[in-house]
Amino acid sequence: MEYWNLAILVGALLLLVSIVASDLSSRIGVPLLLVFLLLGMLAGEDGPGGIRYDDFDASYAVGTLALAVIIFDGGLRTRKETFRVALAPAVVLATVGVVGTAAVLGVFAAWVLGIGWLEGMLLGSIVGSTDAAAVFALLRTAGATLKQRIASTLEIESASNDPMAIFLTIALLEVLVAGGTSLDAAVLVTFVKQFGIGAVLGLAGGWLLVQLINRLTLVGGLYPLLAAAGGLVVFALTARVGGSGFLAIYLAGLVLGNSRLRSGQNILRVHDGLAWLAQITMFVLLGLLLTPSQLIDVALPAFAISAFLMLVARPLAVSLCLLPFRFPWREHVYIGWVGLRGAVPVVLAMFPIIYGAHDARLFFNVAFFIVLVSLLLQGWTIAPAARWLQLEAPPSTEPLQRITLDVPGHYEHEILGYQVRSGSRIAGRALVDLVLPQGVQVMAIMREGQAQPVQPGARFAAGDHVYLLAQADDLAHLSKLFDPHLEPARLEAHHYFGDFVLNGDAVAGDLAVVYGFSVPEDVQDKTLARYLADTFHGRVGVGDSVTLGGAELVVREIEEGVVTRVGLRLRQKLPVA
Repeated sequence: MEYWNLAILVGALLLLVSIVASDLSSRIGVPLLLVFLLLGMLAGEDGPGGIRYDDFDASYAVGTLALAVIIFDGGLRTRKETFRVALAPAVVLATVGVVGTAAVLGVFAAWVLGIGWLEGMLLGSIVGSTDAAAVFALLRTAGATLKQRIASTLEIESASNDPMAIFLTIALLEVLVAGGTSLDAAVLVTFVKQFGIGAVLGLAGGWLLVQLINRLTLVGGLYPLLAAAGGLVVFALTARVGGSGFLAIYLAGLVLGNSRLRSGQNILRVHDGLAWLAQITMFVLLGLLLTPSQLIDVALPAFAISAFLMLVARPLAVSLCLLPFRFPWREHVYIGWVGLRGAVPVVLAMFPIIYGAHDARLFFNVAFFIVLVSLLLQGWTIAPAARWLQLEAPPSTEPLQRITLDVPGHYEHEILGYQVRSGSRIAGRALVDLVLPQGVQVMAIMREGQAQPVQPGARFAAGDHVYLLAQADDLAHLSKLFDPHLEPARLEAHHYFGDFVLNGDAVAGDLAVVYGFSVPEDVQDKTLARYLADTFHGRVGVGDSVTLGGAELVVREIEEGVVTRVGLRLRQKLPVA
């Protein structure tokens, strides 16, 4: 009894300190996952905590569960709207890109460590997946927002490349443990089988979960637990019948996240907390499992492998994968650089030890070193690199609160809560003067904790909290209304989008006549929306820019995949009349 009381105390204390330390991360820009990792190391046997922990079997079980939770949350947060601009390139990166990275890094690692090429590729597979949550958390800390196509590509790739890395790791381990020296066609058959079963059961399981959540009448707090339990059932059942459980749980989360759900926002909030709990658990456990003094012998070769991964293997794989999609060179460079390693390599690094593979501890130590270097170098440079490569976009204002109205059979209405800030379009205006989307209603105006009368003459003051009844489709319009326009000068709308605002259906030839510049003959009759769509091969996003004659066009707004508003920045002075 005393042992378990002590274990609970230590575990809860580590969790508490990790959460409190996250405030340090946001204040000084330290990658949050690095904070969790360092806390685990400090608590370990080489740190002041002096805790001796080497139970890899328990860590493997906890890690597998944590990994399933993290991947499920990734599916929940992948929006189908991002598919238009990034689905194809992101899927290629998540599959071919992972294999390419593992192969290129494997050859180099085999040479540096003096191991076989299969062992080298195993190491490449372990560190082959990237972590979107860590990337976007670091960007939020730095106050940076990426252009739509870049953000969507990274989001979908990072959320969907884990199953491929896991498959490669397990496939290579099974070959190595069986004494094999090469891969054969059986691996391809296994791949098709696992991913085929995983895709079918994942999509079917997600659909069944949607029906279950929307048909049952439960206490509000049980819906997130129902979603989590259902996702884990899909994961375990798929793995049991020979499919990829990780792909299945990702797809189940994807279906749930893009469906109208009872208590939908509550489900997202709870799973965000569960995913962070899983990340904290894995990084603290890794810190406890590590013996830093043992890293001295592998530090030099591990650093060389880390540098090769960041500077050669990942960028090369990204460039080859994105070549058919004609991404601009700046986007190639950025996507290649921000392949931040997170929780998944932490879990996969334990697989060789559990399987009893030769040199298993070497793989574990080197993989840890790679994750550490990635967090240190890539983690601290994600936001500066976006600025340097001019891939930032003006940030959007998000509601402080979102509450789904659980009207049986109708889950499209939400209560959105915003704070009025100085500089926003709503500050100082009267309710009667606002032009709100059809169906949107102001439900409450809270000022210093007191409800104000909601009447046509009511004025909105800075500091007020306003609650509106709206639908998800109204979010973009309302966020512009509450935007305080506090972004840096380089991202201010006039500077970023240009001096003039045009409709997407404006004709290029007419534009050239009005503003006094010439355009190519084959562009004369095209609308700006068509010209931009052709230029970016149907994957145009907000913030994309292109030169047309003596002007620069910048995409301002897109609705249902069609450019509706375009910014115009003139590169030459207008002719004097």
